[in-house]
Amino acid sequence: MYFFKPISDEVRLSQIIFNKHKKTMKLILGSIFACIAAILQAAGFLPGIGYFLSPLATAPILLCSMFSIPSGVMSYFLTIMLLFILQPTELIVFPFTTGLLGLSIGASFYFFRKRLSIIATGAILLMVGIMSLIFIFHFPVLGPAVSVSFSFLTTVFLFAFIYSWLWVEIALIIFKRLKMIIF
Repeated sequence: MYFFKPISDEVRLSQIIFNKHKKTMKLILGSIFACIAAILQAAGFLPGIGYFLSPLATAPILLCSMFSIPSGVMSYFLTIMLLFILQPTELIVFPFTTGLLGLSIGASFYFFRKRLSIIATGAILLMVGIMSLIFIFHFPVLGPAVSVSFSFLTTVFLFAFIYSWLWVEIALIIFKRLKMIIF
């Protein structure tokens, strides 16, 4: 079946090659990915097109995490610091949704081999991030008119699963193209 195919062998081989690079190269790539993520996330203030660019901030964190988990974590926190300077209003959304999704999917490529496990990890952590924004911080990430009920939780998990699945497929396509450039 499609969801039970192993997909992370290429990623593991690339991680081994990436770890052979010098520390300077790893820091530069992590910094570049963090800058791209911060710019994309901060684009949310632009009317119209900014709402389409803001979710793309997942890609740099995800790709950096696919190459190296420590570099991905560094890029994640560096993006948070850059957002503190560039766009503080996006600071509460990025760590719990966009950044967390990229970090979790990228790290799960290292820990899991099956597509379903990778997608489920991203979906669960995205749902936890959205729920913590709604219930703990009382931040209306989905809008003020959305009521919280059982069907709401089911809908959020279904959305998170489909969204995570989409990002896994996008990451594999971008990773294959980016791997040729970096290695």
